[in-house]
Amino acid sequence: MSNIKLECHEANHICDKNQYKEASFLEKVKLTIHLIYCRACRQYTRKNTKLTKLVNNPKVQALDATAKEDLQNVFERELVKQQQDH
Repeated sequence: MSNIKLECHEANHICDKNQYKEASFLEKVKLTIHLIYCRACRQYTRKNTKLTKLVNNPKVQALDATAKEDLQNVFERELVKQQQDH
């Protein structure tokens, strides 16, 4: 049984590995057992999973090159205008 029991820092490391599909089957089993009785690690795992989902599927729209260039031009014109006013 002592081979199955994890300390929290080990559980967090396995959680991180699991997010990147690098955890072994035995590590996943140990993590699952640890999460049954450790509230702090369950919370860490939940937050880690949420962060991974946000990174993998961001709901952010990026500007295309033309829009970026237009925005840069507007910014530069306004900057020149502000500098002339002072």
